[in-house]
Amino acid sequence: MITSDTSSYSAPLPLRSPSAGHVSAHDSPSNVQTPGTISALKSFTPFTSKVTTVLATSYADSEFRDTLSLIDSRHITNSSATRRQLRLTLQKEVIDSNGDIIAEFGKVSDQLRRIGATISRLNKSYDDMKSHISAAHDTTSVLIPEAKSLMRQRQQLETKHQLLTAFNKQFILSEEELATLTSTAEAVDDRFFAVLTKAKRICKDCEILLGFEIQALGLEIMEQTSRNLNLAFQKLYRWIQRAFKTLNLENPHMGSSIRQALRVLAERPSLFQSCLDVFAETREQILSDTFFTALTGSSPSGVQDRLIKPIELAAHDPLRYIGDMLAWIHSATVSEREALEVLFVAEGEEIAKGIRAGRENEIWHLAEDDENEITSFDPVKALNELVDRDLSGAARILRQRVEHVIRTNEEVILAYRLANLLNFYRITFTRLLSAKSVLVDALQSLESEALLQFRSLMRDYVSNLQHEFEQRPISLESPYFLHESLEQLSAVMKTYDTSLSSTDSREVDFQPILTEALDPFLAGCEKMAETLEPPSKTIFSINCANTAIAVLSAFDFTQERTQYLRTQVDQLSRDLVDSQYLFFRNESGLDALLSTLDSLSGKEEDIEKIRTLDAFQPTSLEVASHTLDNFLASALMDAVGSMVQLQDSRLGRQITEEAAEKFCIDFGRLEDVLMSADEWLELQSQQGKSDDSVPSLRTAFPRTADEIRVLLS
Repeated sequence: MITSDTSSYSAPLPLRSPSAGHVSAHDSPSNVQTPGTISALKSFTPFTSKVTTVLATSYADSEFRDTLSLIDSRHITNSSATRRQLRLTLQKEVIDSNGDIIAEFGKVSDQLRRIGATISRLNKSYDDMKSHISAAHDTTSVLIPEAKSLMRQRQQLETKHQLLTAFNKQFILSEEELATLTSTAEAVDDRFFAVLTKAKRICKDCEILLGFEIQALGLEIMEQTSRNLNLAFQKLYRWIQRAFKTLNLENPHMGSSIRQALRVLAERPSLFQSCLDVFAETREQILSDTFFTALTGSSPSGVQDRLIKPIELAAHDPLRYIGDMLAWIHSATVSEREALEVLFVAEGEEIAKGIRAGRENEIWHLAEDDENEITSFDPVKALNELVDRDLSGAARILRQRVEHVIRTNEEVILAYRLANLLNFYRITFTRLLSAKSVLVDALQSLESEALLQFRSLMRDYVSNLQHEFEQRPISLESPYFLHESLEQLSAVMKTYDTSLSSTDSREVDFQPILTEALDPFLAGCEKMAETLEPPSKTIFSINCANTAIAVLSAFDFTQERTQYLRTQVDQLSRDLVDSQYLFFRNESGLDALLSTLDSLSGKEEDIEKIRTLDAFQPTSLEVASHTLDNFLASALMDAVGSMVQLQDSRLGRQITEEAAEKFCIDFGRLEDVLMSADEWLELQSQQGKSDDSVPSLRTAFPRTADEIRVLLS
């Protein structure tokens, strides 16, 4: 067994068997209560001491276990030679290790000596530098305050320089920017507008400078900038004038520079309006020349354009000629409006703001008392006015040619069609432009002139028919001149029916036409009817009225006149009913009886009086009955025959039936009176107051009302 004790080696003791007291490695030798142990303690020797030490060693000690692990790692065998050499080997290893450590410490000592030498040199250099710095500090201590003062002055100068740079950038235009803003050699582009915006901002910012005590700088900068701005607006004004003269409105992609320039120039209302005037003059001349070329096929200078088909040669009648001219004007108006909408409507709000700001800045605006005189800019109204001014030259040419056509026309219907065509385009242009435009005013004047020509031709036509109004009609049919006038009126009404007049005022607006084209002919028919005797007069008047109703009833804007004529027909029909009724009374021979009956009141004394009247004597009644029988054989045919000249056969039958019904009612009254008289006579006979030989009235006049109604139905 190997131990760490350095005493002499002793032979190992024999190991005890497990049955010998079961002593564990953790038990102390003193705790073993054996007789051998006690005797050994009593005879204490080195050997026993060693044994005791071995037995006292704890195998749970970590150092002891590490030692055993180290020995195991060296693969040392437990032999006597190994046990003898183990201490020597270990001591040799310790000596070698100590030698290595001494050698390493020698190297460390050499390094420390070198570090010490280096530190000595550094200390020497530090001392030298410190002495130099102290000398320099003593030399420069006098200059430090002056250097600090210079640094402060430099910092102040840098701050002022920054302020000056910022001020110049904010309030001063550079030479390059001034050239861009005022020089006519420089183009008007985005850079120009950027510099112009900067100049306007400088004027606005100068108001801040005027709030400080030193106002001279602000006034000087504002005056200089205002002068540059005026030059810039003059440059922009001239540039827009040149651009307007070469502007192609047919180009759908019109440059944004024109729109931006107009928006900016609006801040100078006078210049803006002057540009619009120049533009209007230019466009007026261009459109006038174009319209002249479209009419004649050649320019005002006489240059022929073979690509254009002249309107004056293509239109073969006046209506087509005027219609083509108006269609060209309408197309040009629409194209001009669509092109200018890009300039005004799209930028309308910005232009309005610019004009409002410009008017507020004008000096004379401050002296105005009535602020209501300044109206806001309406882009749509400005657009309509500009388009109207552009077309004013073409409108003059149109007016001259249309007036010539109207004055040379001799056809009544054509005159009205021309007026209706002008009315159609007048309403169209009123919606497209405005009611106060030059073009609408010209069309309204031409429409009035066409209507005057229509009335003049119609009056001439009526005056030529005056001799026919005095002639007695051969038949009771409506006269030929009425049919001819109604045919003309029908053509006029068809033309008017296609017009754009308001639905609410159509009938009122057409009333003057009826006054000119219908009333004189109806008055002529009435004049002709005065030469006839009733009922021919009534029949002729009804025929004329029905002829007019047949034409007028087809249109909704003549309903009032149609109703008036129908009322006249109803009144005339009642007159014919009365005439037919008198025919039945006279031809039937009952007029005397019915007249006598009408004079009686129907009381009992009148019934008694009837038998004393000559008309109610049996002989008279027999004659009347005989006459009635002869009349009834052809009464209805004769009555209808008297209405044969009435063109409306249905109306004639209705009149005859009403007259017959009225006659039957009177005959029923006559029958009732005769029966009442016979009953009274019979009552008198029963009372013995009269003779039975007196004949009955019903015997002399046997016809009944039912029989009459059947025969006349």
